[in-house]
Amino acid sequence: MSSTAMKKKVLLMGKSGSGKTSMRSIIFANYIARDTRRLGATISTSGNLETAFSLLFCFVFATVDVEHSHVRFLGNLVLNLWDCGGQDTFMENYFTSQRDNIFRNVEVLIYVFDVESRELEKDMHYYQSCLEAILQNSPDAKVFCLVHKMDLVQEDQRDLIFKEREEDLKRLSRPLACTCFRTSIWDETLYKAWSSIVYQLIPNVQQLESNLRNFAQIIEADEVLLFERATFLVISHYQCKEQRDAHRFEKISNIIKQFKLSCSKLAASFQSMEVRNTNFAAFIDVFTSNTYVMVIMSDPSIPSAATLINIRNARKHFEKLERVDGPKHSLHMRMR
Repeated sequence: MSSTAMKKKVLLMGKSGSGKTSMRSIIFANYIARDTRRLGATISTSGNLETAFSLLFCFVFATVDVEHSHVRFLGNLVLNLWDCGGQDTFMENYFTSQRDNIFRNVEVLIYVFDVESRELEKDMHYYQSCLEAILQNSPDAKVFCLVHKMDLVQEDQRDLIFKEREEDLKRLSRPLACTCFRTSIWDETLYKAWSSIVYQLIPNVQQLESNLRNFAQIIEADEVLLFERATFLVISHYQCKEQRDAHRFEKISNIIKQFKLSCSKLAASFQSMEVRNTNFAAFIDVFTSNTYVMVIMSDPSIPSAATLINIRNARKHFEKLERVDGPKHSLHMRMR
């Protein structure tokens, strides 16, 4: 890995069975929801004797209870993702012998709660222990709580249950600020949560958004979205007109990623797409080496070819922006 990469350590924690590995597999490993049923726990065992030896081995060689992965975002940004096994033995070990190793230099803590857990008190205890370790070792870390498996809750009860859990978690997290999301692997809520988390880690996001706004205004687009190429998480957007569906970004992420996976199963690669009706035209195209762009146009007098040329002409500028040391001038200055 390049020495110039900007690495951000992300802890993914929560009790065993809360759904951490499933959501990581969907976002970063191109799984679809139904395929996650074959995933085991981060350390999976069967049989009492095997379990005993495995836990003993994990206690002596502590690193095996954490799965490490590096995910490259936008050129220089690399997420150093630590998926921490949630078995009781592992959790206790994180707060004692591994405390400094696990909780040092953390940029983001993501704690996953199973909304239907029968051990809520123990879940809260472990979460509080995580917060104490974060305060001691990484006091500037951002904290996110995912109230997961919300699809198992009756629809008319979801808002109430999530609100109650959110209030409890925010109170418990003080003096740290905690951002909560309701999530499920079966809908777009998972993409909404992870897009929001990754957004917090992009170092030049304001410059990126400023240039995306200029790009949208120059080409007279209603809306422009930027997606990370591998995960299809929304990392930036600009809209000129109000839209009715507040969840449209996450829905698009989910739909297009499923379509990309379908293409790959047929040994085909997804490159671009145009959807047009009497009200609008939507263009999804490869933008930079790490992103796709989606452009929404409602002006029927602007031909498709003109929009595609504008996308092509902006690519070089946005490629440079992906580097932390990218250009400081805006797109409209470059296009004069």
